[in-house]
Amino acid sequence: MIALIQRALSARVDVENETVGSIGPGLLALVAVQPQDGEAQTRRMLERLLGYRVFSDEQGRMNRSLSDTGGDLLLVSQFTLAADTRSGMRPSFTTAATPEHGRYWFECLVELARSSHPRVEIGRFGAHMQVHLVNDGPVTFWLDAS
Repeated sequence: MIALIQRALSARVDVENETVGSIGPGLLALVAVQPQDGEAQTRRMLERLLGYRVFSDEQGRMNRSLSDTGGDLLLVSQFTLAADTRSGMRPSFTTAATPEHGRYWFECLVELARSSHPRVEIGRFGAHMQVHLVNDGPVTFWLDAS
């Protein structure tokens, strides 16, 4: 499981002109499930999402996590992150999970997150989404839970 996380002042996801998820200060996480992912990778990703220190402390250093700040979390499935782009001029998606596998483990991540963190919003799995973000910093990191 991989995620591209972005520290946000605000973020939202729209599907067919309807907002389906919206957050204030916190993290936007674009999440891709890979074929080998299962419970261990899902739990590890949640641990990293909640514990990764990307928020400033009193000295302006990135020493605080989402759990420390109590910020919001917006999880958005994005299988294209798992694409193989090493050759050619078109991505290959053989390195991404099947839609069924991806949906299952993404939904498990959402369930675990909601049981561990006070405010979790989501996009809509498999939908064509518009993601709006005010990136704070900008701060963006690639997380790998394998």
